[in-house]
Amino acid sequence: MPPPRQRPPRPVRAPRPGAAHLERDRSARGPREGRRRASHSLDSVLTEAVALLDEHGEAGLNFRALAARLGGGVGSVYWYVSSKDELLDRAADHVLADVLTRVTGVGTTGDTDPVDDVRTIAVTLFDAIVERPWLGSYFLRDTRVQPNAIRLYEKIGQQVLRLGLDDRRSFHAVSAVIGFVIGVAADMGQQTPPAEVASGEMDRAEFLAAAVDGWRALDPDQFPYLHRIADEFAVHDDADQFRAGLDLLLAGLRLQAGR
Repeated sequence: MPPPRQRPPRPVRAPRPGAAHLERDRSARGPREGRRRASHSLDSVLTEAVALLDEHGEAGLNFRALAARLGGGVGSVYWYVSSKDELLDRAADHVLADVLTRVTGVGTTGDTDPVDDVRTIAVTLFDAIVERPWLGSYFLRDTRVQPNAIRLYEKIGQQVLRLGLDDRRSFHAVSAVIGFVIGVAADMGQQTPPAEVASGEMDRAEFLAAAVDGWRALDPDQFPYLHRIADEFAVHDDADQFRAGLDLLLAGLRLQAGR
């Protein structure tokens, strides 16, 4: 396939005021006025919400469909969340709990390379978003209900702090890494196969070969770069391409720290 349309790193949303005091789960609160307590748990609500998002995307997630999967009424979902936006934010954070678990031990001993640790966390987050393209849109969107997202953000930030950069460069470094990871992962996950590949008319290798043949037919004086990298493009792997870009970004971070 053509290389992913890599979006420029997006700025990380600043946590909202009061984010340090993360909102308690609604399951620990008393019932809202006029509503009966749901028979299921917040965990089951979010598990089924994630399943709907995985199967049908954001368009397929609504309170009626979710309540049907849970075996209750729509009101039972409102016990835990007040809106679809909150449901999406909490569902994203539910998935990020696993990402956070996988990187819990990274950088905790103090004797590892901080840039390598940033890379490990970044690749783990990347893999999660490629698997679930909807996830990137809700990362750090509302930290009042996303304790795992803010802890993951903090986890990357702590590794950058070990480099001894000033506050501004530390903030820019973390923002650049997260923006690159989310942008490329979401783009890759949302790509649809070309019509020729989807129909079975040709496989991926044949499609890339055909694209390369078209490049080679171009005037080499006007398109020297395309002629130069045609063979690489024909066999490229999207995940390797991401890791190469991440390594370039982290090499710049390492140079900054060395100064």
